[in-house]
Amino acid sequence: MAFINALYTLWPNGDQKIPGLRDGIANSAQAVFAKHGITTPLLAAHVMAQISHECGAGHDVVENLNYTAGRMMQVWPQRFPTMASAAPYAGNPRALANKVYNGRMGNASGSDDGWNFRGRGAAQTTGREGYARLAKATGLDLVNHPDLVNEPQRFLECGVADFVLCGCLPFAGADDVLNVTRRLNGGTVGLAQRQIWLAKWKAALGSAPIVLAPAPPAKAPQVIQPGPTPDVAKPHATSKPPSTPDRPGKKTFNLIAWLSGILSATLKRK
Repeated sequence: MAFINALYTLWPNGDQKIPGLRDGIANSAQAVFAKHGITTPLLAAHVMAQISHECGAGHDVVENLNYTAGRMMQVWPQRFPTMASAAPYAGNPRALANKVYNGRMGNASGSDDGWNFRGRGAAQTTGREGYARLAKATGLDLVNHPDLVNEPQRFLECGVADFVLCGCLPFAGADDVLNVTRRLNGGTVGLAQRQIWLAKWKAALGSAPIVLAPAPPAKAPQVIQPGPTPDVAKPHATSKPPSTPDRPGKKTFNLIAWLSGILSATLKRK
């Protein structure tokens, strides 16, 4: 199956949050995969499996930090050991991001870095250091404009670059999804779902060389519209009805008939 067909099949709602996302990914895939050494269906399957999980197949492109107090206690039990400690951050994504992310990953304490550099994009890049590292690899000014990771034409580039920067490529080549996950995620969160995605992408891409370039749109057959059908019952407004020429001898026949009529009338008067 061609890459673009696999993408549209496995990400049926992929354009819901970012219009044109799937086309952006498909159009950039050939250059991005070549640049970063994604040269086999196996490597492509691992990359796309991790990306599919991280961004929810295009649905979770920005980290949702709108938590309840109870959920915060589950996710960050050391930071929020009690409901009272979690309550001030419940339903307050910006405050929560700065609370849990500042002071690490290159984010300055007492700043808005945690919020500005929350998870985004294909690989959910997080933290000032993560965005700065990705900026160096891609040439994009992601530190000043972190939302660039979610531009359709840059989405795959940023995700694949992050995958490579995290050291995932050797493990992907060995078909080791456990260690690919550890390198990208820092743990094994969502491992079962990542394995399911990997199986889906392997089945979709197969083992033959990947067809990456989108097929050009088929040209619609040229339809030549027929001209108006002439109305044979009526002559054209600007034309004259054709005259029918007299048959040969018609004038002679008419003269004889006229003379015969005169002779007959003269004889009757006598």
